[in-house]
Amino acid sequence: MGSCLSCVDILTALYFEVLRVDIQNPRAIERDRFILSKGHGAPALFQVLAMRGFYPEAWLDNYGVDGGVFAEHPPTPDHLAGIEAATGSLGHGLPIGLGMALAARVQQQRYKVYAVLSDGECNEGSVWESAMLAASQKVSDLCVVVDFNKWQATGRSEEVLALAPLAEKWRAFGWNAVEVDGHDMNALLDAFARFALGGERPTAIIAHTVKGKGVSFMEDDNNWHYRIPTAEEVAKAKIELGVAA
Repeated sequence: MGSCLSCVDILTALYFEVLRVDIQNPRAIERDRFILSKGHGAPALFQVLAMRGFYPEAWLDNYGVDGGVFAEHPPTPDHLAGIEAATGSLGHGLPIGLGMALAARVQQQRYKVYAVLSDGECNEGSVWESAMLAASQKVSDLCVVVDFNKWQATGRSEEVLALAPLAEKWRAFGWNAVEVDGHDMNALLDAFARFALGGERPTAIIAHTVKGKGVSFMEDDNNWHYRIPTAEEVAKAKIELGVAA
């Protein structure tokens, strides 16, 4: 839950204001592509896709049901509308997105590709291999958003493997890089608008976020990387988020 709450504002900005998608034709070739590379945030993506109209929100009642389409991580695209790639093994989303962006160039398409990564995921060598290739090929229609909530599975991201200075690292690899408050909708939309202006470089948006954002007893507590809330905690969280029945 903590990982979902840190990225849900980013997903909302993308699906309701930025991405060119058609819920009636979700596989249209000209659509923008979005990849949730941090697949453990899938419940947030499932919720946003439902609210955007890709499928009825009532379907979400079957989350985690044996044989259902909603699992811990995004399924393959043929299982659920709006999903571009099955993810969760970290470090794969950016390479896949880069391939899609290069395919657009070959096919003379103008769609853009967005990938949301976790900060801990930036430990993966495949992320930086892809970053170098994207810069060398001037893949300017590719945008990475790093959900920088300062935590990963076993501890503080900076203590596990030094990430700082993260934005400067992306710039050193040849990317445009900006830092924003990942819970400030105007700041996010401004960063996406600047990416849309184009140029010769791919873009990295370093979104500073809070794990468990919006729920007092979850905020910045890495136990919520794993914990399942009790019914009482769910009720309390709904009140704090303003969604209590």
